[in-house]
Amino acid sequence: NRTIGVLGGTGFVGGHLVPALVSEGYRVRVLTRRPHRHRDMSTLADVELVKCNVYDAQDLRRGLTGCFAVINLIGILNESHRYSFRLVHVALPGKLVEICKQLKIRRLLHMSALNADSGAPSKYLRSKGEGENKAHATAGGRLRVTSFRPSVIFGPGDSFLNRFAGLVKMAPGVLPLACARARFAPVYVGDVVEAMLKALVDPDLAGKRIELCGPREYTLKGLVERVAEWIHHPVRVIPLPEWASRLEARVLGVLPGKLFTLDNYRSMKIPSTCREQRPGRTPLEAIAPLYLGDATCQSRLQRYRRNV
Repeated sequence: NRTIGVLGGTGFVGGHLVPALVSEGYRVRVLTRRPHRHRDMSTLADVELVKCNVYDAQDLRRGLTGCFAVINLIGILNESHRYSFRLVHVALPGKLVEICKQLKIRRLLHMSALNADSGAPSKYLRSKGEGENKAHATAGGRLRVTSFRPSVIFGPGDSFLNRFAGLVKMAPGVLPLACARARFAPVYVGDVVEAMLKALVDPDLAGKRIELCGPREYTLKGLVERVAEWIHHPVRVIPLPEWASRLEARVLGVLPGKLFTLDNYRSMKIPSTCREQRPGRTPLEAIAPLYLGDATCQSRLQRYRRNV
């Protein structure tokens, strides 16, 4: 049996992981609430889009029947009326482990986050930590869990660098920036995919929690300045003081779109860098300039494909 069930397979990381799984000879079953929005993915050989509400246990069990492994990529940065951190990051992984055990599925790869911890300062990181701990603690028997703890992930179609590219383009030569000293070690999505593919075949990685970082660390200010350079839109980045950063988070957090929230602010108080040197191979400078210039065109095409 070479069938792998993927939750969150229509998102950014899934868009890179699913074709890679197919290239390795796996059959991929992508569980999604709205298959018709992702018909471009169904054109790939050995990819099946299955309509499924992953938060419904019976629906999820039906969707994963016949799989030998499951990959959970589902996560949210901000809560909404429909989706809370506890539902998405804690309840779902717990439910997923139980269903995998019932179906005698042997491998579960779980996407967590760097700094995920039940004692972290933000609800996002606390919920990620609780969900990761629950997945490892409740797995047993034939089921082995491997979790992945990445810093921010970059690559074509990402939301992190593309969002700042959009802000830079709108800035009138000056860009006030909250949390300008926050530190990141951006990791290339291709390196994340490679780590997940390796975990599927390497028994030594079963049960492990793997931190994923790129080869260099940056401040948020440094990242935004590089983005401005790569899209040929010079801008002067002005770091905001702490009180102004908190105020901006409070204001933007209640506006539609939640561009920046108080919980995001709290997450960024901890450096998103690996404690041990475990660098991804691909530097930011080798990839980001190649796709940021086309960010607007790519996003429009992606929205068109999903809405046709």
